[in-house]
Amino acid sequence: MSPDVLVRRLTQADASAYRAVRLRALREHPEAFTSDADEEASQPLDVMAQRLGHPERKVWGAFAADALMGTIGLDREHRVKNRHKATVVGMYVATEYAGKGAGRALINTLLADARATGLELLVLTVTEGNLSAIRLYEHAGFKTFGVEPGAIKVAGRAWAKTHMYLQFKTP
Repeated sequence: MSPDVLVRRLTQADASAYRAVRLRALREHPEAFTSDADEEASQPLDVMAQRLGHPERKVWGAFAADALMGTIGLDREHRVKNRHKATVVGMYVATEYAGKGAGRALINTLLADARATGLELLVLTVTEGNLSAIRLYEHAGFKTFGVEPGAIKVAGRAWAKTHMYLQFKTP
């Protein structure tokens, strides 16, 4: 990755840039996300700012100069019995930045934070057939534990989701 790429946690002040990248991701790859572009676009910017300020959610951005080129999020479980795990969400890198290491930098930053905060288990889903994402996650140590057929529907077409996990500690 280029040395002028910076990965940092997004704050409420980043809400506008985050919203733009998020909506782009949802529009370009509707099959990759459970969220819907039109539904999110209809929400006020304050909703996005609240998401970035939520104590159980962390979102990181990869920046080239001042441009936000990609994002990844981590949603920690809030219930007592599940506090040891979190879900990786919202992974996206803009097409023009693909192959430059931003995705790997984002996942590595997330993993470092997860370990530092004592998480034991991470889970995620990736649309079946998205081989570049699956390879990225496998390279980071994630393993597949199942496929959910018809997990989401986009324009009447069903898409399966591959479920993956990464365990830091043995239960």
